[in-house]
Amino acid sequence: MAGTEVVTNEERLRRIEAITDAALSGLDVAELLDELLERVRDLLGVDTATILLLEGHTDELVATAAKGLEEEVRRGFRVRVGRGFAGRVAATRAPVTIYDVTPDDVVNPILLAEGVRALLGVPMLANGNLIGVLHVGSLTLRRFGPDDVRLLQLVADRASLAGQARAQVLDRQAALALQRSLLPTRLPDISGLELAARYAPGHDLGIGGDWYDVFVLPSGWVGAVIGDASGHGLPSAVVMGRIRSALRAYALDAMDPAEALTSLDRKIHHFEAGTLTTAVYALIAPDRSSVHLSCAGHLPPLLATPGQPAQLVNLAVDRPLGVGQPIKNRRTTVVDLPPGATLVFYTDGLVERRSELIDTGIERLANAVRSESAEALCDRIMATTAQEHPDDDIALLVIRRQSPTDETLPEGHVHTT
Repeated sequence: MAGTEVVTNEERLRRIEAITDAALSGLDVAELLDELLERVRDLLGVDTATILLLEGHTDELVATAAKGLEEEVRRGFRVRVGRGFAGRVAATRAPVTIYDVTPDDVVNPILLAEGVRALLGVPMLANGNLIGVLHVGSLTLRRFGPDDVRLLQLVADRASLAGQARAQVLDRQAALALQRSLLPTRLPDISGLELAARYAPGHDLGIGGDWYDVFVLPSGWVGAVIGDASGHGLPSAVVMGRIRSALRAYALDAMDPAEALTSLDRKIHHFEAGTLTTAVYALIAPDRSSVHLSCAGHLPPLLATPGQPAQLVNLAVDRPLGVGQPIKNRRTTVVDLPPGATLVFYTDGLVERRSELIDTGIERLANAVRSESAEALCDRIMATTAQEHPDDDIALLVIRRQSPTDETLPEGHVHTT
């Protein structure tokens, strides 16, 4: 039976330097985690070292990197927070040691199959948030001492930052892929209308729930919507996708935008409780002469008619979807859409700045609007109004009613980002 190792100050310093080595900063996340596990195995004289990262939406720990227990990673072992050894470390957010491992202590059969006899695990935390669990094991009986715990916690702190970065990258990539799959890759060709749109992801806060959509209904009316589901990251993008699909379904049965948003509000309250969503839903008449709009807490669109400066549409603004109790008296505003007129829909990422009133951003946007093709106007707005590195997502949708005096122009435009 091995006793607690007495660690000299010189050895303690060597261990700390091995973990805080600046050269580790040049490694990518996977390489860094792998190197940290190799070093901690050597420094603590253990046989196994494993990192399990928290998968937030399932509340499970997933084996991500391992030395001596590589089979855990190959099998994709996962355990719920609170279950087994790693789950206990995660639930208590405190170090846990086991001197003589028994089947009652662990739920991972691989630990027993490999003959692990002693375990030490510590939580991986970043800014107070649980990132995962780091644990080491010995194939012989061993009592881990305070110096072992402190060293392993130091390694966990270093690995936590890498694990957090990895989770953010994966979350962002998944959210961006989902969001781009849900946004129209090509806006429809619609007689009498020019369409153009842009989407730019926010750099500071990550992908959010901004979206836009344009579709032709069997009645000949054209539906157009822009919206923003609260939150950021993959969960927000998933909710956005469900809301977008639900609105399309309600649009088939509701010829009043307010009615469609009322149904959507009820759906969000029931199935997406806690989600706040803003949206403007517009229905453009088959002859393109008018547009019916209902607004749920979203910024009103701009309307630019020939010879006139762009102005905010004077429409009734009802509260956002998913807030308070569902309301049944949402309102619709009818606006004339003369030939050559342009509607500009946008999300707050285009006009909001941390250092100024939102009215300033809206005025800047209005000043950028010109009487030109929808595609050219989108380019102008993004070049003169959008920040180079936006803090939040930007969605922009421009709809222009064609004029008989227009030269030959394409009726539909490819969506670009």
